[in-house]
Amino acid sequence: MISPVSVEVPVGVRIRDVGAKTAIPDVDVASIVTRSNRLAPVTPPRVAAARPVPRSHRRRPLKIAVTLLAIPGLFLTAGLPAYAFSPGGSETAAATSSGAEAQGVTVASGAAAITVARDGFTATTTEELAQRGAAAQRAQAAQAAQASLAAQESAAATRSAAADFAVYSVRAEGDDYPWYDRATDDQGGGLSPLGYYYRECVDFVAWRLNRDAGSSGSPWTWTWGNLTPGGGDGSAWAGAWADHGWATGDTPVVGAVAWFNYNHVAYVQSVNSDGSVVLEEYNWNGSHAYNTRTVSASEVPLFLYPPK
Repeated sequence: MISPVSVEVPVGVRIRDVGAKTAIPDVDVASIVTRSNRLAPVTPPRVAAARPVPRSHRRRPLKIAVTLLAIPGLFLTAGLPAYAFSPGGSETAAATSSGAEAQGVTVASGAAAITVARDGFTATTTEELAQRGAAAQRAQAAQAAQASLAAQESAAATRSAAADFAVYSVRAEGDDYPWYDRATDDQGGGLSPLGYYYRECVDFVAWRLNRDAGSSGSPWTWTWGNLTPGGGDGSAWAGAWADHGWATGDTPVVGAVAWFNYNHVAYVQSVNSDGSVVLEEYNWNGSHAYNTRTVSASEVPLFLYPPK
């Protein structure tokens, strides 16, 4: 089968119907056919659609430089001190001096003045440290003594509950005898209001028993008549306690009478933690004066507990 041939007819040439019997002018058909074959339209090749070119993520050098300079500038600007403003609202300008920048601050005249105080300091010397250490040791010793006396008073109170005698607290040492300057018996003196001779051991102890009982004047709680009516000498006091049925013992307590078998009595001012006894007395060794001494409890033959 012969494929149809497309014929390109030049402009101005008419081709009549082939079926019609019409005379065809002289035309170079071969040249037309050949030219038509040569000029056959050629299908253009298909060209793929162009892909969009992606944008490059590479930063431009100028933009990077600007970024590197801008970020530190922000931090430096934030770190600068704020400008001061006066109450009127005017801003204080920064002053620039030779080579260095300084910020000037204007303080309003109505602002309160601030006084800067500079305290002085001194170092503690070695001598001062030693004094403080000694003071601390004395304070500790005093506290220990107070604790010991408190324990003694507690023990005395316990014994007093079982025995029938008065319990007194420790008084400060010292001569509180009211007739310390009166003439003694040897000097022609007489009897005190308590019925004993002035400045004798028995008169001083009788005074202390009255003082502890709260009696410091007439009428007296304890006198020769109700204390030792059988006799005034110190040697008679143990027998008088026994006659009254008052408590006695070999354990010292504050306020008790320390009785000695050589015709002497003394007042128990306190009892130390080691068991020793602090005594207050008059006419020790015939002095007719106030005296204090510390003895072992075993040196006292008998303690006469204060009567109620």
